[in-house]
Amino acid sequence: MIRVMLPYHLRKLAGVDGEVTLEVEGVVTQRSVLDALEARYPVLCGTIRDHDTLKRRPFIRFFACEEDLSHEPPDQPLPEAVTSGKEPFLVIGAIAGG
Repeated sequence: MIRVMLPYHLRKLAGVDGEVTLEVEGVVTQRSVLDALEARYPVLCGTIRDHDTLKRRPFIRFFACEEDLSHEPPDQPLPEAVTSGKEPFLVIGAIAGG
């Protein structure tokens, strides 16, 4: 069971409270987690990844185990702590400005 934490605005859009739990078949990667998330909550399609390219949208960041995974390859396996459910996969809305 994969635990996913979404920012408030995406939780509100998906109609969920707190973290989301997902079943992911095969190797657990950013891509497989986001595919499962969008399959379960189709309203999130295009909010985290671009509709056409499936690349991470600007101002969205991915974290796990206190590491920024935003620039890691989307098919790289996630840390064991995430795949075992000990730690959540975090989708964070980044803030720009000074």
